[in-house]
Amino acid sequence: MSDSKHVTTTNNAQYVSDMKREAVLEFSPEEEDIVAKMFRLVGKRWHLIAGRIPGRTAEEIEKFWTSKGSSSKVN
Repeated sequence: MSDSKHVTTTNNAQYVSDMKREAVLEFSPEEEDIVAKMFRLVGKRWHLIAGRIPGRTAEEIEKFWTSKGSSSKVN
């Protein structure tokens, strides 16, 4: 019985850790540049932009773009 409680506590801690990691999306200056350039070329086709940045998902790209208010960079 105590084992199942431990597993639940461990899973909750992992969930909270994952949420914190997702809340802070850190992109390198090179990645930011790629996102901005690709956005100018293809718009909100996040999957195409993510395809240019190894290890990034379309969801991460979109969250990063909207969190930065980056639409103001597009001119």
